[in-house]
Amino acid sequence: MTLEHVTATRFVAPLREGGSMPGLVEADDLGTYVCKFRGAGQGLPVLVAEVIVSGLAEALGLRTPRLVTVDLTEPIARYEADEEVQDLLNASLGLNLGVDFLPGSFGFDAAFTVDPSYAARTIWLDAYVANVDRSWRNPNLLVWHGDVWLIDHGASLYFHHGWTNAVTDAGRFAEQPWSAEDHVLSAYLAQVGAVADDCAAAVTDDVLTEVVARVPDEWLVGPVGPEELRAAYVTFLTARRDGSRIWLPGRSAA
Repeated sequence: MTLEHVTATRFVAPLREGGSMPGLVEADDLGTYVCKFRGAGQGLPVLVAEVIVSGLAEALGLRTPRLVTVDLTEPIARYEADEEVQDLLNASLGLNLGVDFLPGSFGFDAAFTVDPSYAARTIWLDAYVANVDRSWRNPNLLVWHGDVWLIDHGASLYFHHGWTNAVTDAGRFAEQPWSAEDHVLSAYLAQVGAVADDCAAAVTDDVLTEVVARVPDEWLVGPVGPEELRAAYVTFLTARRDGSRIWLPGRSAA
């Protein structure tokens, strides 16, 4: 399965809430997307993490917006008046990531009640991919039509920001601790143990291979080629899934 491909037809507005400054764009399929730009400071690994973790969320039955690849062409940047935005667009010509815009959604807060199983699976996912960015300061959860949706997974899979040898540190990632102390859903930590085995079982070898295959070749930049990097991602994620899971809050090593 590959991501659907669209071409941006209009840059609507920058979204300045985050450090990477995504932007709202309209595309030739008449859709509206939050565009994560390849030229942003965090670079291509953030786009890779978005695709992989979104796919894993789907496998766990967690809601996350549809993703597409967005082709950004030179005329889109040419007519942007804001110099900072124009520089970002010019640095992002080519293939970017689009996240389906959820009109009327609002940010998650403590007043919203979450299904305990859903919250526990969200914590499990964040621990599994070492996501460090789902706190009360920045929940990265939206409420849309009464449901909770997971967004912004770019702060996951830290290991790919420093590839030296694609598979050398898989064992280290497999055992890397993860803290839920600051997690927006930490009130549901007691429920994580009840869903942990089912979550691990849902992330099968076939799921990992298929999810990683969604990442476009041109975003896979490292010490080896795209196919070798895909294999490395699967190796890292398999090792963490099958290890002692000492990274999982509230669960002792097996």
